[in-house]
Amino acid sequence: MAGPVLEMRAIGKTFPGVTALSDVTLTVGQGEVHAVCGENGAGKSTLMKVLSGVHPYGSYQGDVLFEGEACRFRDIRASERSGIVIIHQELALVPYLSLAENLFLGNEHARRGIVDWRETLRHATALLRRVGLHDHPETRVADIGVGKQQLVEIAKALSKSVKLLILDEPTAALNDEDSGKLLDLILELKTQGITSIVISHKLNEIRRVADKVTILRDGRSVETLDVRAPGTTEERIIAGMVGRDLDHRFPERTPHRTARDAPPALEIRGWSVHHPIDRQRKVVDDVSVHVRRGEIVGIAGLMGAGRTELAMNVFGRSYGRYAGGTVLKDGVEIRTRTVAEAVGHGIAYVTEDRKHYGLNLIDTVHRNISLTALHKVARRGVVDEHEERRVAEGFRRTMNIKAPTVFEPAGKLSGGNQQKVVLSKWIFAGPEVLILDEPTRGIDVGAKYEIYTVIDRLAAEGKAVVFISSELPELLGMCDRIYTMAAGRLTGEVPRAEATQEVLMRLMTKDKGAPERRPADQEEVTP
Repeated sequence: MAGPVLEMRAIGKTFPGVTALSDVTLTVGQGEVHAVCGENGAGKSTLMKVLSGVHPYGSYQGDVLFEGEACRFRDIRASERSGIVIIHQELALVPYLSLAENLFLGNEHARRGIVDWRETLRHATALLRRVGLHDHPETRVADIGVGKQQLVEIAKALSKSVKLLILDEPTAALNDEDSGKLLDLILELKTQGITSIVISHKLNEIRRVADKVTILRDGRSVETLDVRAPGTTEERIIAGMVGRDLDHRFPERTPHRTARDAPPALEIRGWSVHHPIDRQRKVVDDVSVHVRRGEIVGIAGLMGAGRTELAMNVFGRSYGRYAGGTVLKDGVEIRTRTVAEAVGHGIAYVTEDRKHYGLNLIDTVHRNISLTALHKVARRGVVDEHEERRVAEGFRRTMNIKAPTVFEPAGKLSGGNQQKVVLSKWIFAGPEVLILDEPTRGIDVGAKYEIYTVIDRLAAEGKAVVFISSELPELLGMCDRIYTMAAGRLTGEVPRAEATQEVLMRLMTKDKGAPERRPADQEEVTP
């Protein structure tokens, strides 16, 4: 490959109360795909914001050279004029405008102040085809999936004559199929001479597309590795990220004693849910599951299997239209028609979408934590701010939440630390049953291990845990039993000892017949 197209030398960046970057160096070769990885809060996104002008020249220390010239970008437009385009994890598309309008927003094809729609649609069609999209350019962004929206963002970058494309966690919200298409596109752009920097915590994806990987830890650049070299294994990259060998990606599960004759802490019988708009369509069809105290029970399934729909409808009818079924707590039928009713019965639901449903991003850490149980920090109906702060500080220590203070807005924390705040919020409510929906989505292996440890500790304390995940290895590593779903129906139940990825995948793709249950499925968890 040719010489470096980008050099970032001794980059430093501080915010009030925290040093985000310190003496970071990054060198990217012409036409290569360069990965940047590290734990949440390591400084990856901050480094890219320095490069792209989001953090303007003068607000950081060090030098940035692009194509051999010193860069002093005052804003993101200045970096785009040089051919550097960043696609943030949170997509910057306007949902109710068309694909064509989004592609050229702020860069319209106009003559004498009037948009030339014929030229706009012609160019938009060509750009969409270039990234593999065949949707009509007048289609609204709101009417296409997240995977396609990510491709629209890349098409938008191509419209700006991009030379260096920065993608921040591009596959975090995508399923396996859409992720594969996006990774293939990055490799195709490489053949066209476009250099890419990919920030990702998915090490298998890094090994698939990247030529080199630079590891950041605690705001410093640790090392740059050749991905194709024999010694660059996932374990080697993880060791660089966390500063130690991670012998086990999961805490050693200690089977917790449950009363053999006790009824399940939570039992769902014959649960069915209709789609919120199409009332003839069942998204959950006659599903029955149970979980006992001290047990972690997984629910596996492909996209559209109905896992989240089941959890949200049980938890206060938060999704879809209830179509039948009962919920029992400790053998007694209960009602969970509203979120307040569900919480009142000791049930907590940690959503898969922490930014929209899990947190108030503009409010502080301490207020987010106390939100589910304000009565615990109130006296005569008035919140005791000192008690609220004391509780939050306790969770900041025990959950290892990396924030300058508990008064930091939740939106300023990294993804992993936001997830810890969500967990803290529900743990503070004192639930007996926790439904965890993709609790480690979008966070790195180090933060995942910490969250796994918290989940295991909750089970050890006698909580009943339902663990929904798209990652089969973490279900296999954490759960005592695993249910499988496909097309809204339960297709199987497998005990830990007999569960493998192959067994689960076969059940997850099964579409007919009664659920498969292994002989051990009725046995209690005992030491």
